Amino acid sequence: MPVHSPSGRSLISVSGEEATHFLQNLITCDVEKLPEGLARPGALLTPQGKILFDFLVVRDGDGYLIDIDSRLAGDFLKRLTMYKLRAKVTISDSDESLAAISWETDSTFDGARAVRDGRFPEDLQVMRHYGGAASGEDDAAGWTALRIAHGVAESGADFEAGDAFPHDVSLDQNTGVDFRKGCFVGQEVVSRMQHRGTARRRLVIASADGAGFAPGDPLEAGGKTVGALGSVAGASALALVRLDRAKDAMDAGTPITANGRNVTLSLPPNVGYRWPEETAD
Repeated sequence: MPVHSPSGRSLISVSGEEATHFLQNLITCDVEKLPEGLARPGALLTPQGKILFDFLVVRDGDGYLIDIDSRLAGDFLKRLTMYKLRAKVTISDSDESLAAISWETDSTFDGARAVRDGRFPEDLQVMRHYGGAASGEDDAAGWTALRIAHGVAESGADFEAGDAFPHDVSLDQNTGVDFRKGCFVGQEVVSRMQHRGTARRRLVIASADGAGFAPGDPLEAGGKTVGALGSVAGASALALVRLDRAKDAMDAGTPITANGRNVTLSLPPNVGYRWPEETAD
C-alpha cells in the first residue's frame, strides 16, 4: 500500500445551518450533491474567474471540511469570513488534520476517517485519511508521479494562485466546477469560457528519455515559449501549455524542449479536451 504523509495541508471547518447555502453560492463545485466519503475538488475564484484558492471539500455531518495548502489557509479563512456577512455559519480551523494519502488499496488507518480523492479514477482507490496516525514509509515521489500520470495539478507545485483559470488546470474535467448549479464568484467568466470553448491553456504530460527536468523549466519550440513545467517525477512532468502553440510546433516537426532536452507531450487520460485540429495551409 503506497502512502504519502503530506506536511503542508490544513483543514478549515465550515458549519452551521446555512453552511451549504453559503458555500454553494461562493465556490466552484457542487456541495449540495456532495456524497459522504468523497473529497471533491473546488476553488474560490476572483471576480475575473482566476483561481485564488484551490482545495478539496469533504462533507462533515451538517457542515464541511476544506482541505487546503497550509500556505493559503490563513488568507482563505479571512476571505471566507469577509464573505460571511450575516450568514449563519461558523468558520474556523479544524482540530483534524490530513494524516496520509494512500492509493491502490481499500484499507483504512486505525482511528482515521478515510475519504476518496475525487480527482482520480475510482478504481485507483486514492484515499485521504484524516485524523489517526500515518504508518509505512513515505512515498512522496510516488504521490507526485501519480498526480502527473493522471493530470492532477495543485497550486504552488503546478500553477500560482491568481494566475490560472479553472479550465487551465482541469477543474472543468474532474467535477471541480459545476456549470449547472448557478452563481459562484467568477461564474460569468468561467461559464463563457466553457460555452465558447475558448480555453487555450491546458495540462499535458511531458516525457523525455531520461531525468533532467526541473519545476518551472519553460517549454520552448522554435525559440518561442509554449508552456512551463510544474511537478516533476524522473523523466515525466506535468506541464501547463498553450495547446495551439504546442500543436503548431508538433505539426511543423519543430522540437519542443525543456532545459535543452527534447520532450514528448501527451494529454492526460480521461480528459474531454483534445489537441486543436491541424490548420490547413
